[in-house]
Amino acid sequence: MTLPLSYSPDVAEARAKGLPLVALESTIITHGMPFPQNVETARAVEAEIRAQGAVPATIAILDGTIHVGLTDAQLDQLGQAQDVMKLSRADLAVCLAQGRTGATTVAATMICAHLAGIAVFATGGIGGVHRGAEDSFDISADLQELSKTPVTVVAAGAKAILDLPKTLEVLETLGVPVIAVGQDELPAFWSRASGLKAPLRMDDPAAIAKSHRLRGALGLAGGQLVTNPIPVEAEIPRAEIMPVVEEALKAAAVQGITAKEVTPFLLSRLFDATEGRSLDANIALVLNNARLAAKIARELV
Repeated sequence: MTLPLSYSPDVAEARAKGLPLVALESTIITHGMPFPQNVETARAVEAEIRAQGAVPATIAILDGTIHVGLTDAQLDQLGQAQDVMKLSRADLAVCLAQGRTGATTVAATMICAHLAGIAVFATGGIGGVHRGAEDSFDISADLQELSKTPVTVVAAGAKAILDLPKTLEVLETLGVPVIAVGQDELPAFWSRASGLKAPLRMDDPAAIAKSHRLRGALGLAGGQLVTNPIPVEAEIPRAEIMPVVEEALKAAAVQGITAKEVTPFLLSRLFDATEGRSLDANIALVLNNARLAAKIARELV
C-alpha cells in the first residue's frame, strides 16, 4: 500500500539536491512547552540547523499523514492542537490508520526519518530505564529503536529522572554505540556529569559520520547515540538538580503517575521547583544538539 508520507517544500528541495538534513521530533512542541513558547523554540532550533548549513525536518503526523518538515502554518497548527497522540513504535500505525494527529517521540522520529532517508536526528534527551523498572518493567522503546533503526541520534544523554546506570547497561546489551563528545563522562541532560564513564568518545563530527557509514557497510543494525553535554553556562549541576528529581519521583509514586504520564509530570514538577531554570537548560541543550547534528549531517553528504 502507498505510505502516507509528505515532504515540506524545503525538505523536498533538499532531498532533490542532496543537501544535509536533520530530523527533529515533535513531542517537545505538543507535550513539552505551552504555546507560543513551544513554537518559538521549534523555530529557534530549526534556525540553528540552517545556520550550520543543513536543512531541518521536523516530523509529525497531521490528519493521518507523516509530515517530514513542517511549514510555518503547520507548526502553528501543531503548537495549538488538542488531543495530540504521543507516538512511539507501538502506536504510530494506529494514528495513521485513524487519520489522527500525533507527535513523534525519539523512537517514532527515528522510524519516520529512516523512511525519508534522513540519517541524523537531534533531540533533547532519550528515554531509558525508569527507576524501579525491576518491578514495573518500565523501559522506553527508544532503547530498542536505537538497536534497530540506522539513525545517528544526538542527545544530551538520557533524562536524569531515569535510572542512568541501567539505561547504559541496556544500551550495551543491545549493541548500541554510546559516544560522548568533548568529555569522557556520560552527560546527564541538565548536567554535564553523571558519574558514569562513557563507553566511547568521539569529538570530531567527521569521525562520527564515518562511524555511521561504517556501521552500514558492516551490516550492523541500528544507529548511534551521540551524547553531547549541555553547555557549561546553561547546566544545572548534578548536586543541585538530583535532590529535586528525587522529590519529584516520590510525588509521582504517591499520586500513582505511571507509563507515558511519568515524564511530563516530572518535568512539570522540576520546572516549578527550579523556577523555570530546567526549561531554560532544556532549550539550551536542544540548540546545542541541533548544532552538532547539523555538522554531522554535512559530513555525511
